[in-house]
Formats: sequence, structure tokens, C-alpha cells
Amino acid sequence: MYESKTVSVIFPAYNEEQYIRAAVDDFFLPGIVDEVIVVDNNSRDGTVAQAKLTRARIVHEAAQGYGHALRRGLREATGDIVIMAEPDGTFVGRDVLKLLAYADDFDMVCGTRTTRELIWEQANMGWFLRVGNWAVAKLLQMLYGAPSLTDCGCTLRLTHRHALVRILDDFTVGGSHFLPEMVIAALKRGLRIIEVPVNYRGRIGDSKITGNFSGAVRTGTSMIRLILERRLR
Repeated sequence: MYESKTVSVIFPAYNEEQYIRAAVDDFFLPGIVDEVIVVDNNSRDGTVAQAKLTRARIVHEAAQGYGHALRRGLREATGDIVIMAEPDGTFVGRDVLKLLAYADDFDMVCGTRTTRELIWEQANMGWFLRVGNWAVAKLLQMLYGAPSLTDCGCTLRLTHRHALVRILDDFTVGGSHFLPEMVIAALKRGLRIIEVPVNYRGRIGDSKITGNFSGAVRTGTSMIRLILERRLR
């Protein structure tokens, strides 16, 4: 609980057997986080079995896709404050405190993985991903009159329950380009957004979205298409 508000953490999980237990333990900050929800997105390994060994609540999302899993988690979360994260070791649980530090002044607090000093040596954040994330974020910022944005694909973000209620029905994306859709929906509803720098470590296992060049290009293209189509509407 944070300042009398309950806090939920959401993990979208697809074949995360190797790190899911450690992630739940890391983000279940004593006295701060009230629930952790693991959204199993048709994992074929021991993700669910490992998650059952933790205090997390497990829900299943049959529709395959990163966006589908996150949207299910957002609907399932009961907290006054809802935080999305990754269960693959890339994010640090204590960075939840950074997001909460701005929660009184903003409806949505997004992490940014662009601070060089916080990008760990093993992180999957080479120059192509770093520049691409920045460029797509700046496109979104320019077209929608947003505050300063530097990272279009950082999952680690906080949203107040009262703000989520206003944007949940606006979501349509089930794939990996859900994250910019969430920001666009927030901006169109007049929500207050800010970015804060967070740690970004090397993940356990291979990335399902940007683990290779073609995957990164495909995701980036989908994000750009979404941003342009929504603006033209």
C-alpha cells in the first residue's frame, strides 16, 4: 500500500519459467505492493507451475499476444495504482518506488530505458533499438502534442485506477505495439503523463519481440503505423 492506496503489479508471461519466481519476489515490495498478477499467455513450459510457488495470482489469457496479456492484466488488477512490468529480469523491483514518487502529480508514469548509466552491460539495447525507440517516441510526441517522450516501448509504467477506467475501452491492439496505443489513449483523454529513468538489465532467455533485427523492425513498423493511423483519424 502506498499512501493509503493499494498497488497491483502485472506480469505478462509467455514461457518465463526461468525467472518468474524471482520476478514476483523482487516486485512484491513489503508494505508497498499488495498484489502481483501473472497473466499466463499460453506458456508451454513450467511458467504456471513456477508461478504457483509464489504469492502471485495467476490468470490465463487465451488470445495470444503481448497486448492481449497486458489488457487482461489491467482488467484483472484490483489496486488503486496499477503497475505493468516484465517477468524476465530486465526490470528492477525497487524502481517501482521511482514511479510512485511521481504518482501524486501524474495519471501515468512511464519508465524510460534511455539513460545510459542505467542500461546494464548485458541489456538488449544496442544503438538500433535505442535510436529506434527514441525516434518513434518523438514521432508520437510531435503528432499528439505530448510531453517529452524518449522511449515508446518500455513496459514498466504506472497508471491510476481512475485513469485506467477512462481508457480501457479504447484499447484494440493485441500485439507488441500495444504500449504506444496506451499512451495515445491517455493523451486523447487528457491524462497527465511523465517519464522517469529506470534500470534496464539483460533478460533471462530470448526476447519474443525484439530479440533479433527482424523482430525489432517488425515491432517498430507496427508502432509507427499505429501512431500515424490514429492521428489521421
